Amino acid sequence: MPPATASPTLELRDVAKSFGSVAALRSGTLAVEPGSIHALVGENGAGKSTLVKIVAGVYQRDGGTFRFQGRDVDFATTAAAKDAGIAVIYQEPTLFPDLSVTENIFMGRQPLRTGRRIDRTTMYAEAEALFTRLGVHLDPRRPALGLSIADQQIIEIAKAISLDAALLIMDEPTAALSGNEVERLFAVARALRDEGRALVFISHRFDEVFALCDKVTVMRDGAYISTDRVEDTSVSEIVSRMVGREVSELFPKTPAEIGDVVLDVRALTTAGVFHDVTFSVRAGEIVGLAGLVGAGRSEIVRAVFGVDPYDAGSVTLLGRPVPRHRPRASIRAGMAFVPEDRRQQGLVTESSVARNITGVIRSGMTRAGLLTSRAENAAAAPWAGRLAVKTGALDMHATTMSGGNQQKVVIAKWLATEPTLLIIDEPTRGIDVGTKAEVHRLLSELAGQGLAILMISSELPEVLGMADRVLVVREGEITADLDRAEATPESVITAATRSADHGKDVA
Repeated sequence: MPPATASPTLELRDVAKSFGSVAALRSGTLAVEPGSIHALVGENGAGKSTLVKIVAGVYQRDGGTFRFQGRDVDFATTAAAKDAGIAVIYQEPTLFPDLSVTENIFMGRQPLRTGRRIDRTTMYAEAEALFTRLGVHLDPRRPALGLSIADQQIIEIAKAISLDAALLIMDEPTAALSGNEVERLFAVARALRDEGRALVFISHRFDEVFALCDKVTVMRDGAYISTDRVEDTSVSEIVSRMVGREVSELFPKTPAEIGDVVLDVRALTTAGVFHDVTFSVRAGEIVGLAGLVGAGRSEIVRAVFGVDPYDAGSVTLLGRPVPRHRPRASIRAGMAFVPEDRRQQGLVTESSVARNITGVIRSGMTRAGLLTSRAENAAAAPWAGRLAVKTGALDMHATTMSGGNQQKVVIAKWLATEPTLLIIDEPTRGIDVGTKAEVHRLLSELAGQGLAILMISSELPEVLGMADRVLVVREGEITADLDRAEATPESVITAATRSADHGKDVA
């Protein structure tokens, strides 16, 4: 058990939670002192998110002890947890897209004027003050619709800070932030710690854990494993405890035979977003798109796939033109696209695992206009098995799964279309180290089978470890085309921060 403390802000001991026959949490134990930042780590499916949701009032525990600020508690609602002084920033943003940035921050607790009318002047001023404190520039009046993942996370952080909470839980808050944004967040976290607040930091990035946190608790398979001061442990020890085994190789890239050009993009342009983008991807090749957050990488691939329109240029697949702004035509041509935001764009979370996996191919599975659950399960089972999706049954809702398993389901859905080109945006965002290795191994195997892969990642080690060729994007233009031997941290960062005029020609 973790070392006892005199008066922890949060104390969980042997907390349990099951969903039907599936035990999501068997023995959740965590003690967080005031004035400290406590890391909570474990593989996806280890029980971290379930533990957090119990603290936040989303779920109620089945057993164990739950104490907050010295009192035995159980929160029946999220509102009750917030009122008690608990704020949670979840891994996936949960904003109302049609409301303004400020309305999202103050939802349910807007300042009122006489006559119980909302005091928008005060509300906007408070939002501005929050963004100033965070060191970011966001228009408080703009709608949340269309904001990047990074900006959505910033709003969630501002919302949590505005609650003036005694306990702040951050679930993968930096997954989509740039280096400067991460440093600003860390500065705010340290200031909150110095004010005497307790913080829980959930991250799969060990460099962040060791840079920010005072203690680290490891969970595995729904149970507590260990708690140590950060200076008393190491990355290798933590990884070994998390996975219960040695992770031999995080980037299991194997050489693949590079074939003919599959995707050819020429002079693709969207005014104000990206300009004159030209590149190709060959059979068996993994091409990585690298660059800073906001460089335009996701916008480029969304245009290639047809989600977004573009003003000029061309996209061809296997020598045939792909109609612009027509995703269905792209799918029929042989493209597959795993988006950055798996919950909002990749999954129907209230549908079953089987229905999600067969989502794109369903039209070809009907018999006499009917589609049975048996047919869905039969089509989904091989892909769920191939990707080692951990779920009790194919008819379980995707919303009950861990982030890593949700990502596997999205990948399985697109592989079921048997594509010739796989576009995958942030393949391991929010995924634990063990599942990262599994996803990387899968991508390497697919490339070895001749699949062309275009991979976007904000994690430079992932790009360098998996890509045969690295395209560096800065402000909507490709500034470098580096083969595997040329791609180093220095060469990529240099290309990501210089003007396109100094880049290499790409083909």
